[in-house]
Amino acid sequence: MDGCLSSQRPGGLGEAPRTPGGWLDADKEGPLQEDDPRGPPRDSPEREPSLHSLQMFAPTDYASYTQENYLYAGKKIVIQESIESYGAVVWPGATALCQYLEEHTEELNLQNAKILEIGAGPGLVSIVASILGAQVTATDLPDVLGNLQHNLLKNTLKCAAHLPDVKELVWGEDLEKNFPKSTCYYDYVVASDVVYHHYFLDKLLTTMVYFSQPGTVLLWANKFRFSTDYEFLDKFKQVFDTTLLAECSESSIKILKGILKWD
Repeated sequence: MDGCLSSQRPGGLGEAPRTPGGWLDADKEGPLQEDDPRGPPRDSPEREPSLHSLQMFAPTDYASYTQENYLYAGKKIVIQESIESYGAVVWPGATALCQYLEEHTEELNLQNAKILEIGAGPGLVSIVASILGAQVTATDLPDVLGNLQHNLLKNTLKCAAHLPDVKELVWGEDLEKNFPKSTCYYDYVVASDVVYHHYFLDKLLTTMVYFSQPGTVLLWANKFRFSTDYEFLDKFKQVFDTTLLAECSESSIKILKGILKWD
């Protein structure tokens, strides 16, 4: 098990690297490859369904935005954030999980793996998983999907073999209707900093259990802040065989693997 995730490396748990001027201008990223050899060309029919998914939500109307620059898998990732919404900010658990995915890509066999992210927020984890070769479905509440869509499209269109999908997901509601188990199977369910002081923890656990079919691995990264976080962890361990993959005691971040108990 990793002792403590690095807080100094680019894209790690510390502050994201920035340009000398402060915020990175997303429109000044420099030239990128028109067609990345790892994926189909931009105008390929293989891209059309996901591209439609990434264009179906209205832009989120926040009064102010900032742009943060992250570096994972050798790619510069620009995330549009806003402090006006919890779901529009990259939280520490997300950067920890991104670092873990990057460092364990081969071990996790992410190439072409089907991944569902619950509580995707501004989309950093989904972007990194897509760049690493996974087929990603990013989900969150309706009010943050516009910003999530913007970030995914901006950062994956030219460098991911599989464009991610964006779907609305309200924890514990209409799961079978919107994500029927007969057609929605995922190798991994990922989540970061979805546990904090809110009133939907039971519905969150219900959602985690629903998407965990035989063979599904749940990867959950969280900064533990409150006693309720540990209470949720206890409930989590009751239904999932749980392994601590990494932690940093200084920042109270844990990365856990859960496999649903079937007996």
